[in-house]
Amino acid sequence: MSGAAPRIVLPEGPAVVASFGRAAVLWPEGEIETLPLEAAQARLRASSPPLVCHAPATARRLGLAALAAADVLELWAFVRPAEPVVPTPRGLAETLGLAPPRTLEDAAASLPAIATMLLRLAAAARAAPANRDAPALAALMGAAGWPWAAPLLAALGAPDATGGTSALRVWEALPEWEETARPPPPSSFPVLPAEARARLAALLGEAAEDRPGQSDFASAATEAFAPRDTPGVPRVVLAEAGTGTGKTAAYIAPASLWAERNGAPVWLSTYTRNLQRQIDAECARLWPDEAERRRHVAIRKGRENYLCLLNFEEAVASAGRGAAAMIALGLMARWVRATRHGDLQGGDLPGWIPELLGPSQTLALSDRRGECIHSACAHWRRCFIERGIRAARHATLVVANHALVMVQAAWGAPDAGGLPLRYVFDEGHHLFDAADSVFAAALSGSETAELRRWLRGNEGGRGRARGLRRRAEDLVADHPELARALEAALEAARALPAPGWLARLAEPPRPELAGLAPGEDNPAEAFLRLVRRQVLARRTRDDQGGVIEAEVLPMVEGLPDAARRLERALGRIAAPLERLREGLAARLDDEAESLDSGERQRIESLCRSLARRALDPLAAWRGMLNAVSAGTAEAGRPGERFVDWFEIVQRGGHEADVGMRRHWVDPTVPFVRVVAEPAHGVLITSATLRDTGAETEEGRWQAAEEATGALHLLAPPLRVAVPSPFDYARATRAFVVTDVRRDDPDQVAAAYRSLFLASGGGALGLFTAIARLREVHRRIAPALEAAGIDLLAQHVDAMDTATLVEVFRAEEDACLLGTDALRDGVDVPGRALRLIVFDRLPWPRPTILHRARRARFGGATPSAIDDRIARARLRQAFGRLIRSETDRGCFVLLDSRAPSRILSVLPEGVTVRRVGLAEAVAEVRAFLSAG
Repeated sequence: MSGAAPRIVLPEGPAVVASFGRAAVLWPEGEIETLPLEAAQARLRASSPPLVCHAPATARRLGLAALAAADVLELWAFVRPAEPVVPTPRGLAETLGLAPPRTLEDAAASLPAIATMLLRLAAAARAAPANRDAPALAALMGAAGWPWAAPLLAALGAPDATGGTSALRVWEALPEWEETARPPPPSSFPVLPAEARARLAALLGEAAEDRPGQSDFASAATEAFAPRDTPGVPRVVLAEAGTGTGKTAAYIAPASLWAERNGAPVWLSTYTRNLQRQIDAECARLWPDEAERRRHVAIRKGRENYLCLLNFEEAVASAGRGAAAMIALGLMARWVRATRHGDLQGGDLPGWIPELLGPSQTLALSDRRGECIHSACAHWRRCFIERGIRAARHATLVVANHALVMVQAAWGAPDAGGLPLRYVFDEGHHLFDAADSVFAAALSGSETAELRRWLRGNEGGRGRARGLRRRAEDLVADHPELARALEAALEAARALPAPGWLARLAEPPRPELAGLAPGEDNPAEAFLRLVRRQVLARRTRDDQGGVIEAEVLPMVEGLPDAARRLERALGRIAAPLERLREGLAARLDDEAESLDSGERQRIESLCRSLARRALDPLAAWRGMLNAVSAGTAEAGRPGERFVDWFEIVQRGGHEADVGMRRHWVDPTVPFVRVVAEPAHGVLITSATLRDTGAETEEGRWQAAEEATGALHLLAPPLRVAVPSPFDYARATRAFVVTDVRRDDPDQVAAAYRSLFLASGGGALGLFTAIARLREVHRRIAPALEAAGIDLLAQHVDAMDTATLVEVFRAEEDACLLGTDALRDGVDVPGRALRLIVFDRLPWPRPTILHRARRARFGGATPSAIDDRIARARLRQAFGRLIRSETDRGCFVLLDSRAPSRILSVLPEGVTVRRVGLAEAVAEVRAFLSAG
């Protein structure tokens, strides 16, 4: 590092913070002005690039398509990589220990102070090993026009530094993992209730508040860690833990004890990335030292969540493609050096980074297309994914998600080194939905085109797609029969949709555009073309959520023949791929003495990939096509396992996909078979596991068992319900507004505006449709901003959901609009969330699939399942409101049609009052003001 004295200098432009309708500008001379947007735009055009916080959001609020600026968030990403921060002036100031701004003018004045503090931190840490290449990297980014380069080089004491792309080769500094022996088989010693209570007390510490329900939960959970007595009959506990119970710590206590005692990890599974992060943070109570926690806690997600070092290297190799790409790669290089897991989504990459740098420079660096070449990759021993897989084998607790757990179990958990014996499923009410997604099959244009791309690589001349030939050619080079099988499969894959397939479906067949000879028609495109025709011909109503559906039977003319032809074409792909897989597997035996470990692992990985990515989907698709050609497609009738249908998916008013879908009527059947029954113990928990609106206690638990698959177990589960410790009658008020027409956008928007103003912010607006959310946002944003209330919105702001929630949580008087992702699993304690407004009762969509499930689970009253789903969603939404003993809040439903049988699901003591909007506004204002 250069020995020059560090200096603190800032970019020359003004500091700007924009709101809807106005902007505060701190000019370099020290003058602060608050200007209307048009005046601010004119003045800024004539100035140097401004100093801002979150340039994309600032540009939107200024009414500009883009804004060249010095963004303090980019400076943060360079100086404090892999460290979270709320991407607002207030969030930055509080994290850095500065006085948080209270007004728009304060926010503008805070930006130079924030930048100065960050540059001082850079100067103080310039001798740290992680900053060895920082000057060269900053210089490289400066050559691409990055405005923070000169200030950083001055702070680092290297004002004359130069940089080349070698500064981006950060993978060379990453440590390599080492292979270790697989652990011995685990023991089966139990965890006693008293031991779980003692571990919980130690985990929480002496200063923790007394929560009897939390200790009761930990005690009951030990049943899931008792020895299994009968094969295929796990110890299962269904445990509902009311909000505020502290269930995460309560199940970590017995889980960690069992893992330590028996020498095997317990897998803690969630539905959302956000809760994975919360569980990891909760584990810090047990292992406060970061290095120790890394040994005990492993985070597992699908491969598509992690940065691929080979993709990053290839991006660096083409770094000359533009200044923006160079700057993005520089900031990503800083993160790669600092990250704990290499997790791009929900990990330590700030959620606002993809919006600032662009998804193609961030999220697209993962292995989203299954192109991993495993041990043939030069980065294999540094790979974040491989490191995580090995860490999970020796961890105490593995924090995963429902989808990964089910996929691993379905495949015999080759990555995990064997199936886990003990699971905890948090957010257990989502097991049904997770299983529905994992165990379904989609024979669609996008899925089949993706298989063609996976097999044949990129055929359009652009992109980094690596086809099967590139991944396998050296493994088959000395085996002519395998090479022939590979070539036969790649040639047969021409029957799958060719690039540009979607645009061709609405046109007569044009063989030359699909790479075929004159007179030929692509079998997949021919089938999809007829599917599309049938869906459009049978359309009877507006599409539901962007999807147009049609039943398979009866079929339009030619569709059975097209299905038969496509099935045969898929068979011609599957047969050589199966020969290739069997031949490669045979090499493991035939050449056992000569294969090195790297080549052996590559062959094993390729065999798994062939099955996962090609052979299994092909088998599922052929089964579906046989049902179409034979006229035996299922509709979920009594005795049928599946529901088949055709659909067109629309996005932004345009067709995005066409195809056929097959779902289990009850997806918990395969979940129990592949996940629960092989396990020794399973704890399934949630704050909303039961249907508390059911008439009897047995009816409440029946809903829980249907949603989790427990009704399919050979032995009944232990049922546990721990009530919430909160006094909802004192802390909450609930209203149904009776005089707002829910189908009138003006009236709905006026209701949101009035209620948000009455609460002074701190409001969460929930919607059952994205279009209505956007319409309300457009109408109310100016009025809220004029009142000094920031309005955030999912599907409007480009930030990911977790970042939006972080901003909402930090900005105490902000408001947030969202859909179902915010209805469930969001934890915002305190005054930051004091009002929830729901636009209408969240009934399930009337789809073909739901119709079959109504018949299966509704009993004598099929609509009972609709009530159950609506009650569960309403209960989840209400559960966002009170997160601590001191919280107070109001819940408002803008749906006068909401029946009382659904509203009965709210906590005991909560009385729902039906009032007009004016009275609801007055009541909200009075109740929250009194609090």
